[in-house]
Amino acid sequence: MRIIGIDPGLLHTGWAIIDSNGPERHYIASGVILPPVKQSLSERLAFIFRGVTELCDTFKPDVCSIEYTFVNKNPKTTLILGHARAAAMVAVANCDIPIYEYEPNAIKKALTGAGHADKEQIYKMLSILLPAAHPKTADESDAIAIAMTHANTNSLVYKFK
Repeated sequence: MRIIGIDPGLLHTGWAIIDSNGPERHYIASGVILPPVKQSLSERLAFIFRGVTELCDTFKPDVCSIEYTFVNKNPKTTLILGHARAAAMVAVANCDIPIYEYEPNAIKKALTGAGHADKEQIYKMLSILLPAAHPKTADESDAIAIAMTHANTNSLVYKFK
């Protein structure tokens, strides 16, 4: 099963591609979609949409794993994050790829065993589980973790198909 993990954001949308076969995980690629900050909101959302569509066309994932948006202290920030998340989700859905959503604590727990692990703990665990992955940014690292969460949570489901 090929998984695309997406960490949505209006300024930085992290993405990662991993392959999962039962207990085996293989890093394929990762990066960050960077919409130009001087563009309007709608132009940046279109940039994210096109970027995710291109990733789906290039890597042909079987499923998408994306972080579930939680409510921030600032409602405007939450709304803007929701827009970026929606642009990515519509791009994936437009490619007929099933989408699985995971809450931040579930992602941390699936990788480290602790729902309140910090970013450093997650990064260390990723380096153990996927030594070929060398994320350059937190958004990229988060996307890898999101993809790994789906692989770890659903490995038995796909193992027997």
